[in-house]
Amino acid sequence: MTQKVAVLGTGKIGEALLSGMIGAGWSPADLLVTARRQERADELRARYGVTPVTNAEAAKTADTLILTVKPQDMGTLLDELAPHVPADRLVISGAAGVPTSFFEERLATGTPVVRVMTNTPALVDEAMSVISAGTHATAGHLAHAEEIFGAVGKTLRVPESQQDACTALSGSGPAYFFYLVEAMTDAGILLGLPRDKAHDLIVQSAIGAAKMLRDSGEHPVKLRENVTSPAGTTINAIRELESHGVRAALIAALEAARDRSRELASGTKD
Repeated sequence: MTQKVAVLGTGKIGEALLSGMIGAGWSPADLLVTARRQERADELRARYGVTPVTNAEAAKTADTLILTVKPQDMGTLLDELAPHVPADRLVISGAAGVPTSFFEERLATGTPVVRVMTNTPALVDEAMSVISAGTHATAGHLAHAEEIFGAVGKTLRVPESQQDACTALSGSGPAYFFYLVEAMTDAGILLGLPRDKAHDLIVQSAIGAAKMLRDSGEHPVKLRENVTSPAGTTINAIRELESHGVRAALIAALEAARDRSRELASGTKD
């Protein structure tokens, strides 16, 4: 039986999902999209061959609804969808900090909800998507969500109680690396390198280090020690990082991100 999937609020992440699913073999005829602007809907139709519909039409027609609007817009969207969503529809939320209970309270009793926290590397099919089941979601629903988000990267199942921590580490994670690259580029300029050369050196070093972390099976401490010669340049740099409290600052930053995710879940938006 053909499964129809609708992506509601198709921004950058929603479009990345569409592209990944089609690349993984999904038929554009089975994919529906909604967009706030007609021009955006027309663009998606022209680019991917998918069918633009209204939110209500998506709720009535699709077997799976993927909600990719901003957290602060989710309540309004659910108010619009609730009269049209049968209890056998799978609802997948990609909104940071919004618990599955928020959806279950507003939709028909028994509606299966799966919560997914993905990140912006979905745009290059290298996402890390963390998946949790709501009260009525089954193993089959989780597998279906994994199939969808596996088209744009890796997936990991966790209890929903760990979602805020995963948001801090992975959902926001790319920004920390971009921030680090920005700082290292500035350092390269201070050391006398042109910006473009500093950028290329750092980016390739980051790609190589990430592949070593992924593929070698070695602990990061071991990999770091392999670069750190006695009385060499690397240990001097690490001494400065430690003396400036970089490790403690990272831990505090991730705790702050986790706490903000909890605030969003409790309804604190400002």
